[in-house]
Amino acid sequence: VRKERGGREARPVRPPLGCCRRHSRRRRRQRQERSGAERALGQRCVRGWHPRSRGQRERGRSHRPIPCPYTPSAPTLTWQPAKYNNKRGGMAANMYRVGDYVYFENSSSNPYLIRRIEELNKTVSGTVEAKVVCFYRRRDITNSLIVLADKHAKEMEEELETTSLSDLTEKQRHQLKHREIFLSRQYDSLPATHIRGKCSVSLLNETGSMASYLEKEDSFFYFLVYDPSLKTLLADKGEIRVGTRYQADISDMLNEGESDSRDQSKMEVKIWDPDNPLNDRQIDQFLVVACAVGTFARALDCSSSVRQPSLHMSAAAASRDITLFHAMNTLHKHNYDLTQAINILVPQGGPILCRDEMEEWSASEANLFEEALEKYGKDFNDIRQDFLPWKSLTSIIEYYYMWKTTDRYVQQKRLKAAEVESKLKQVYIPTYNKPNPNQISTVNGKPAVVNGPVGEMVHQNQNSSVCRPCESCYATQSQQWFSWGPPTMQCRLCALCWIYWKKYGGLKKPTRTEAEKMSPPHDVSEPHLRGIFHHSQPGVPMLIDSPKSTLKTHQSFFLQSTHLTKLARHVCRDILQLKRAARRPFVPINCAAVKAECKNFLNS
Repeated sequence: VRKERGGREARPVRPPLGCCRRHSRRRRRQRQERSGAERALGQRCVRGWHPRSRGQRERGRSHRPIPCPYTPSAPTLTWQPAKYNNKRGGMAANMYRVGDYVYFENSSSNPYLIRRIEELNKTVSGTVEAKVVCFYRRRDITNSLIVLADKHAKEMEEELETTSLSDLTEKQRHQLKHREIFLSRQYDSLPATHIRGKCSVSLLNETGSMASYLEKEDSFFYFLVYDPSLKTLLADKGEIRVGTRYQADISDMLNEGESDSRDQSKMEVKIWDPDNPLNDRQIDQFLVVACAVGTFARALDCSSSVRQPSLHMSAAAASRDITLFHAMNTLHKHNYDLTQAINILVPQGGPILCRDEMEEWSASEANLFEEALEKYGKDFNDIRQDFLPWKSLTSIIEYYYMWKTTDRYVQQKRLKAAEVESKLKQVYIPTYNKPNPNQISTVNGKPAVVNGPVGEMVHQNQNSSVCRPCESCYATQSQQWFSWGPPTMQCRLCALCWIYWKKYGGLKKPTRTEAEKMSPPHDVSEPHLRGIFHHSQPGVPMLIDSPKSTLKTHQSFFLQSTHLTKLARHVCRDILQLKRAARRPFVPINCAAVKAECKNFLNS
């Protein structure tokens, strides 16, 4: 029993349901009625025990008393969100919300897809689908667009004031390309069960270091927007404009008595003087007169009477900013003389009618604008191009900011808020731990078969796969191996490189062709390099001791011309007629005549 300030005894505090055996049945019924969503949030009892069930009492174990928490010997029953650790599955790590950047898996052998969750919708069948924004990697676009992306990167590197790409090693530059992705305006719907983890995507920080993206796990950046339908790459409009070319040129201050040589017609014009001779009451009275004139002008206009049939609508339209701006501008032009300004408001032909974009637009145009705004957002260029091509960009922007002051905007905002409240805000996806079909199973420590689709087992050649190293890090030992690439190549990756391939869509180290593009070619003519390089193709050196050389699946060859053949090209030009022979490849060459001519030349 607690006491209040006056010393009077208050009513005893009513114990909560379920505090003892008498209330346990009602508490149990309420706990069963709780939704699955609340249980998924992980609320659990701090005390660690609950009232006994009916089955325990029927089995004769009901003699053990359950203390009431409101007795001095029992702890207080409180509820709080559960703090899950790694042993219990990582609840926070597996909870995906709207706005998260996640990995999606659409193929067991291809890299993950990078997407941003926009909506979580529950289907009729009970599954959860995610509406996502698509991001693309370098491997997903054409070679011509990759060249364009490299060009943009070089231009940005020249403007960066921090660590440039030239300060990075060859391996870091290779891995940095895996962290670059391209934003798109394309939306897609994917099953939420295909989510494989979270990642981080951000706009390229032009003032930061490029190496910072390599230090963070699951971190990506973008600065170009990819259009899958038009196959174009454009700079993102939300880029941070830092640099000398984005700064304003401030002219020097004029000395006293010095004339301004600038073109005054291009400068700002003063449209109101706060130090005018009129007081606030006189200005307000003049604005009321201007609004009354505007209402009368709308009554005389036929088109306005159709759009605004009532007096209240005409008066509300006449009180908008366009009428007030016109009145204040008229007052400023006539040096704040009220008599002249009132005469200008009502000229000889009738009152002046001032309309803004809200009155100029028709109802069908307003519906088109709202539909376009729902699709493209505040991208006014696309709205004008696809929905309102007969409107100017200035007119669309002005209408947008006037439309935001209307009741229709407030109504739509409430409907969207109610729709968002009704949708799912988060979903729990357990960790995916099923075996990958590309995993190579082992028999007595030796790779034997590869898991195929639908239980199909594809046998590997043990002689070729046992000695084959990892394609990425060249390691020969790993707890797990995964087949990679075409089945005829019989390539494999270790466990760490397989995770890197799935997340970043590439290998850790550059291949031979990529290394030749990044680094200058070796001089094979030097004596200490002649023995370690072998020309598999004309002009393409390859290191014999490299693990890549042992993975070749076709035999390389080249045609070596003899000295006599090289001599015949110069001595027997009249007989060979190389240009004519090239045009007629099936006409045989008189080899005997060529041979005799060469012998005569050598003997002479």
